[in-house]
Amino acid sequence: MQGRRIAVLGAGQMGSGIAQVCAQAGHDVVLYDVAGAQLERARRTMTASLARLAAKTPQLDAAAVMARVVTVGRLADLAACDWVIEAAPEQLELKLRLLKEAAEVVGGETVIASNTSSIGLTRLAAALPNPARVIGMHFMNPVPLMPLVEVIRALQTDDATHAATEVLARQLGKTPVTVGDAPGFVSNRVLMPMINEAAFCVHEGVATAEAVDEVMTLGMHHPMGPLRLADLIGIDTCVAIMDVLWRESRDSKYRVCPLLVRYAEAGRLGRKSGRGFYDYTA
Repeated sequence: MQGRRIAVLGAGQMGSGIAQVCAQAGHDVVLYDVAGAQLERARRTMTASLARLAAKTPQLDAAAVMARVVTVGRLADLAACDWVIEAAPEQLELKLRLLKEAAEVVGGETVIASNTSSIGLTRLAAALPNPARVIGMHFMNPVPLMPLVEVIRALQTDDATHAATEVLARQLGKTPVTVGDAPGFVSNRVLMPMINEAAFCVHEGVATAEAVDEVMTLGMHHPMGPLRLADLIGIDTCVAIMDVLWRESRDSKYRVCPLLVRYAEAGRLGRKSGRGFYDYTA
């Protein structure tokens, strides 16, 4: 595949990771965010991540990778991009607004992908002028290390867009797995109820967060306990995904744990805020 010019919408934890892997694969990247401070933070995050990778992979030219990433604060600067990956917070209205505005700037043949972790792609595609070119690319966190990209076809997605997305994912060093367009898809439909139930164990006084995670790592051979994973993902993101699952299904098994809600309201979001179920300030 020839080098693309890929726009990434949102310079948060996921957006910066997606931008990094795209640049590592040789693509030019335009990383967009309205917040200049967030763009600066993203560049620092990518630089640190690449430094760690370069220490293990001497042939990686971290400076060359970073040179392929341009940060912008105007959607008008996406005009030359031939692929868009939206990585905004899990809020339907925000995603729709960003995707609509981006679609007005880029060409009609540009693929518009969303990194949504729970919101239906068919709904997003229906709001855009060329729904056949809309698809889901759900990267896993942390993006530079996790091999999976969950590929979600909207009802409107055409075969060419689906095939091109699988090719791009493999070119990024990822393994694409295509799943159906349902709330939470497969990854979060399975993962989030586990995190939620782990939170209920703490909420109801069954065990401490440390005990819950130790049971799951030692007893179930998980590489990371569900509550440490919640802190890594972001507790606010977990709440948002559970809310989508509940709203779309009305199934009580997706009722979000009150402790997760309280932590999100208190700003205890996990690693990104310094404290969640665990304290990261040290």
